[in-house]
Amino acid sequence: MNDPKPAHFLSGVSNSFRYTEKTNPACSNLQFLTYGVYELAGQVQTGILAHPAEEALLFCWEGKLNAHVAGQTYPLEHYDVLYIPRDTSYRLSQPEGQSKVIICRAGAEKSHPVFHARWNEFSKSEKRIRHLKGKDVFLMFDVTEPGDKLIAGYTIFQPNQRSYPPHNHTDQEEIYIFTRGKGSMEVYADEETKTFVRSVGEGDAVTIPLLNYHPVFSQDEELHFIWCIAGNRYWVGDKNKDFMTGKVDKLTT
Repeated sequence: MNDPKPAHFLSGVSNSFRYTEKTNPACSNLQFLTYGVYELAGQVQTGILAHPAEEALLFCWEGKLNAHVAGQTYPLEHYDVLYIPRDTSYRLSQPEGQSKVIICRAGAEKSHPVFHARWNEFSKSEKRIRHLKGKDVFLMFDVTEPGDKLIAGYTIFQPNQRSYPPHNHTDQEEIYIFTRGKGSMEVYADEETKTFVRSVGEGDAVTIPLLNYHPVFSQDEELHFIWCIAGNRYWVGDKNKDFMTGKVDKLTT
């Protein structure tokens, strides 16, 4: 007979791991994207996490933790991004503290390599930055990285700025997830029928179905957000230079 093993007492306020799913194609007008948040508190090591037939991006929003993927450990710090290939299992762990990880997922047909984008490196690399008037775009998982549908990055608005020119997509759906600051956002197919005008702040997110313009406006502080795209893989400013120069009133890609 095996020797008995001791029990564990799990306090109601003890270490914990929680996943909250915010939206998925069954409850939105998006075809591909699912978005959720992992929250880790205290000393935590999760069980196996996996997303059958989907690729995923993990965005370290708060704290520090480790992701264990395919026998490798990837430390995740503020604004780091990790690409999880289709059908690849992983675990999350941390020795202490509080952390939050945003996850975006979409269906994929092929498996591609794990990719680790470190904010401390990418935020200083001009190859990864697109400078626009009053704002900077950081390409964290771009077309140079193999993937099926996903590309993503961060945009940081300086105070009292707006998106210009407004743009929409015929072949990309998108979600904006706000990680710092306060502002507002509009989503509309045309000016006459515009009804979606919302204040946004830290932790809010907005889904952007096909063919919707989606300008953002910052207020008296910096406004940070994740943009995650599923569909044809390109960033609007690299495909259409009028987006960079602002010489048109609006554009469609």
